[in-house]
Amino acid sequence: MNLKVLIADDDFGMRLVLKKIIEKNEGFEVVAEAEDGKEVLRFLEEKNFDVVFLDIEMPEVSGLECGKILTDINPKTIIIFATAHEEYMSEAFEIYAFDYLIKPFKVDRINKTLERIQKIFYEKQDENIDKPIFQQREFNKLVIKNREGMNFIDTQNIVLIQREDRSTAIYTIDNKYITSEGLGALEKRLEKITFFRSHKSYIINISKISKISPYGRWTYIVNFKNYGKDALITHKKFAELEKFFGL
Repeated sequence: MNLKVLIADDDFGMRLVLKKIIEKNEGFEVVAEAEDGKEVLRFLEEKNFDVVFLDIEMPEVSGLECGKILTDINPKTIIIFATAHEEYMSEAFEIYAFDYLIKPFKVDRINKTLERIQKIFYEKQDENIDKPIFQQREFNKLVIKNREGMNFIDTQNIVLIQREDRSTAIYTIDNKYITSEGLGALEKRLEKITFFRSHKSYIINISKISKISPYGRWTYIVNFKNYGKDALITHKKFAELEKFFGL
């Protein structure tokens, strides 16, 4: 079964190029096109899509606003921003965008993104059908147990997670939580699109990053927006992050 795709861009030529690239990849079908934000919202009310490509600066309603509404309507839909504007990248990942493509983009870059999407969908199909009644990711909470009981942490507020001696510290925008659970176990329960294992001692929220700078020969330091604590990223993981962003 093909994955249903919506393309939204006020540039007809760009929609045509994207459609040709997407439909050359087996398993995808472009079922709708929109030239402005209002048309996107109308389509979202009428149909369900597996993948949505959004330009950011569109007439009527911006692509970012459409993305926020889409996340509320159907959080399982994969959102990819395709835009000429780099400055909105941080906001895009705050609403759990799967990818952020900078125009003019290369065909190979889009193909790699589509390959990743197919891999995710095939993995979901192969999972055991016996699942819990609900999944933590569906309501964007990370639930941890400690001496205080159970804490329900909004994943969008998590900045970084650090292994400290024999415990793990989860740093949010306005709090800190301690758990005995290891980074490996937490990593499996967090959304891989947003959270990244940067170092043996750190998991970082990609959407909160403001800057990455060299810190010695094989390590980099990660700074976060309006946050006093930093994290580390290894040279190998930094290269993976560059590849993820198509740099």
